[in-house]
Amino acid sequence: MNEYYFRTSDLAVGYNGQTLIRDIEIKVKRGEILTLIGPNGSGKSTILKSITKHLAVINGDSFIADASVGAMTYKQLSRQLAVVLTERIKGELLTCYDVVAAGRYPYTNALGLLSEEDKKKVHSALERVHASELAEKDFAAISDGQRQRILLARAICQEPEIIVLDEPTSYLDIRHKLELLSILRSMAKENGIAVILSLHEIDLAQKISDKIMCVKGEVIEHFGTPDEIFKEDIIRELYDLQSGSFNIAFGSVELPAPSGTPDIFVIAGGGTGIDTFRRLQKENRPFYAGILYKNDIDSQVARALAAEVVEEEPFMPIGDAAFDRAMKLMEKCSRVICTNPPAGGCAGRLSELTQAARAAGKLE
Repeated sequence: MNEYYFRTSDLAVGYNGQTLIRDIEIKVKRGEILTLIGPNGSGKSTILKSITKHLAVINGDSFIADASVGAMTYKQLSRQLAVVLTERIKGELLTCYDVVAAGRYPYTNALGLLSEEDKKKVHSALERVHASELAEKDFAAISDGQRQRILLARAICQEPEIIVLDEPTSYLDIRHKLELLSILRSMAKENGIAVILSLHEIDLAQKISDKIMCVKGEVIEHFGTPDEIFKEDIIRELYDLQSGSFNIAFGSVELPAPSGTPDIFVIAGGGTGIDTFRRLQKENRPFYAGILYKNDIDSQVARALAAEVVEEEPFMPIGDAAFDRAMKLMEKCSRVICTNPPAGGCAGRLSELTQAARAAGKLE
């Protein structure tokens, strides 16, 4: 048996017989989470709809434990794979309980009647997404975020081996985003379920995923672990970032650095400068920063936001070259902000820099 529980082979997807993306090779083991990222309209939803038989494939096939998805009946597929897509389902006259209960129908008899065991599983799924209080509410009358949780409960109720979700965090506030992703993580790791989803929030994708697929263009150019994918050049190219940058260390996007000639020098280090850097960026005040070690978290943000960053090699005493450069930049400025970084040990010369700023009457 192939080591990958779900995989594709020579898959091409598109609409009306026209190929949008070709040569798609997805490989997911039990217990792994694969996340598709990429710009709007790149084809993430098309891929997900194609591997779940909501769209006819142009070429190739998908396989669950080496069994062809293309050859499966919908009932056979629904016993192994659950789907949460972005399309609104018609829920007129249906309670939330009814919608979740639909996840049990692949296991019911010809009359579609739920057993007592099925009913227990419906209630358990509602509890798992913290939606028990919604059970008797009209599905059409609840909020978009609540609907997303109910649809996830329906998928859980199916007891699938694979769950596919298209932008499941849409419409959710931060609390429920984190809850939903935590549920998916525990389902994957505790129950050995393979999870395939698309996300717009690349910071969350970086944190939750075992594998990442970058979707843009006619072929998939990047597929790998988060460490392999979340590189500044890959993310910049994927989203065509013309301004701002993606901060790998923080998993977040930084806005562009302020334009103009700096009149402020920030003495920082040890994580003390980040709030100041971002405040100055919001105020559109260009600044210099230093002296920062290259492995300092302050340096990660300063490189994105400062006009120039004076840096030193990690774990080395601050040398004359870095100190002299910092002094020259500081002399150009009328203001010096010190964020009170740790100044002992290797960074002892930061105190000298601060004293020089105080003597010049520039220190705030």
